[in-house]
Amino acid sequence: MATKIFVNLPVKNLNRSVEFFTQLGFTFNPQFTDENATCMIVGEDSFVMLLVEKFFKTFTNKEIADASRSTEVIIALSSDSREKVDQMANQAIKAGATTTSEPKDQGFMYQRNFQDLDGHLWEVVYMDPTTINQG
Repeated sequence: MATKIFVNLPVKNLNRSVEFFTQLGFTFNPQFTDENATCMIVGEDSFVMLLVEKFFKTFTNKEIADASRSTEVIIALSSDSREKVDQMANQAIKAGATTTSEPKDQGFMYQRNFQDLDGHLWEVVYMDPTTINQG
């Protein structure tokens, strides 16, 4: 059985976050969506739970990091091609994201990043499968 991963992220405005990630092509599981949270489907076994900050706080006694001022995590997503990396990054920027650095092209690996509406950092990465198999 494959292990599923659920990344939990606090958001200030759930509807605004859903709209943003919908523009990037993500879908959501309505079974796990209400006024407090939604389950964004990233892949067959990968999900991001977007939780309104007040609800997120019920899961921890720690202070919620202000992702616009500090980095709590960088979420990296793989892509099938360089073109798809650019497509997602450009769409994120069009939807209101900001970039934190220039694209990185290391030959075998190409990546771009963006900061979402709540300041969470995302990387989109393409790795050439022929170079991976060569070690």
